Amino acid sequence: MPRIKVNVPNLAEADPGLWSNGIRAGDLLFISGQVARPFEGGKTLVGNNEYEQARQIFSRIKRICEAAGGSLDDLVKMTIFMVDIKKNTEVWRARREFFSGDFPASTLVEVRSLAGPETLVEIETVAYLGRT
Repeated sequence: MPRIKVNVPNLAEADPGLWSNGIRAGDLLFISGQVARPFEGGKTLVGNNEYEQARQIFSRIKRICEAAGGSLDDLVKMTIFMVDIKKNTEVWRARREFFSGDFPASTLVEVRSLAGPETLVEIETVAYLGRT
């Protein structure tokens, strides 16, 4: 099955050779771990706490899903990495603003650090874009 890079016109991509925001392989969409970077790119993050960063991350994931022809409703798996797992309720609060009904299957992992000291949350997802 061919794999296709998802081009997201309104979301900055990493420099070539580093990673892709999203890869579609058949009916599956694999979205790389997203952090709270601004849509237009740059190294400064949006948000100084877990809630604000999670909101930005879910907005980024939404744009990637839509560029691949799907929506957040198509997400089937989510892995959330946090520096301080005790603040998970802040991520859940943001998640409830983007999802309703059955949430994707999820895993929450506490890590020592992420991309930089200001990065508190990173989220990777998988979506199923097949139609029944």
